[in-house]
Amino acid sequence: MEQEELERLLSPRVLTAVDAEPAPTGTTDVVARSTALRRAGFTPDETAAILTQAKLRRRAVAKFGDFAARMLFTRAGLEQATRLDVAAHHAARFRGFDAGRIADLGCGIGGDALAFAAVDLEVLAVERDPVTAAIAAYNLAPFPDVDVRNGEAEQADLGSVNAVWLDPARRTAGHGETRRVGPADYSPSLEFAAQLAERLPVGLKLSPAHDRESIPDHAEAQWVSSGGDVVETALWFGDLRRGDVRRAALVVTDRGSAEMTATADSPDEPAGPLAGYLHEPDGAVIRARLLGDLARATGTHPVGPSIAYLTGDLPLSTPFVDSFEIEAVLPFDRLRIRRELKARRIGRLEIKKRGVDLDPSTFRTFLGLAGDGEATLIVTRTPERRVALICRRLTA
Repeated sequence: MEQEELERLLSPRVLTAVDAEPAPTGTTDVVARSTALRRAGFTPDETAAILTQAKLRRRAVAKFGDFAARMLFTRAGLEQATRLDVAAHHAARFRGFDAGRIADLGCGIGGDALAFAAVDLEVLAVERDPVTAAIAAYNLAPFPDVDVRNGEAEQADLGSVNAVWLDPARRTAGHGETRRVGPADYSPSLEFAAQLAERLPVGLKLSPAHDRESIPDHAEAQWVSSGGDVVETALWFGDLRRGDVRRAALVVTDRGSAEMTATADSPDEPAGPLAGYLHEPDGAVIRARLLGDLARATGTHPVGPSIAYLTGDLPLSTPFVDSFEIEAVLPFDRLRIRRELKARRIGRLEIKKRGVDLDPSTFRTFLGLAGDGEATLIVTRTPERRVALICRRLTA
């Protein structure tokens, strides 16, 4: 989206049409909707803007829920925005610190600032891209204590704030298709973030794959998953850091959230024999290197060396794992696996793997599944061999 497109979108007439446009579905006839808008007097460019926002709003429901229906988006801005359920945890951290007024540097379309304002924090939101800043200003307009400014994070006047949330751009500039950049090219830079953390409490959002070796010893590192996906690594500095916590795994689901914390990476438990159940840890636990603590807390052990599957005698009721009942243990023999699945009349199969070179989509084709049964096939490695486990996924 360029400046001219933004001005077109922000005209009262087009905004009214955006709000009135029904959310597209799989059966929506885009040509028919386009024709209807043209007949109503909208230009081709206005029509494109209206239909694009309708499409982005529908996609944004997964991140913003009901708020999406009154927000504006760019494709890149939506892709990079923090999910609202995760942003709520950021806001709770600042609220618990009693930050009062905070700066959101690199605010994007305003996802985090929305959560901050919702818990009555005053927010200075700074975004360097003028189009994205204007979108953020629109999205945050209902909150009188949010001040959105277009400018560079490094030049922001922070004299009135008590803490900072920093979300560096980790992709190339633009409002549509962008590509990821390495930490050396983040904007604002990690060097700026480190300098800022020397004088103010700072929360820093990074990729979940950020190099662990570069995490400062004095920071709290929190890996966050939402809806089963690891979405970020948050580093907390100064008074936003919690006591002796240096490693944390926060799991956010539609039923609530749960967290594991530790003073350091936890040592792994030794691998042991397969038992009656296999447990797949949430990715945040794995990335935080708290698998050993999870194993000790649940009475389980890894199925093999450096394999992030746990096994035990009982199913587990915890948001930190998905549990599976093991119904059959086979050697990793492709023909034998196919015969066994055919005998069980398995037509719907979930395939998972760790520690084994296997392309699940190609293997699925080879299996030639047919039947009315369903199962989960987990291919992995024990200390002795590669195995294929036919399992039943347990409801959480």
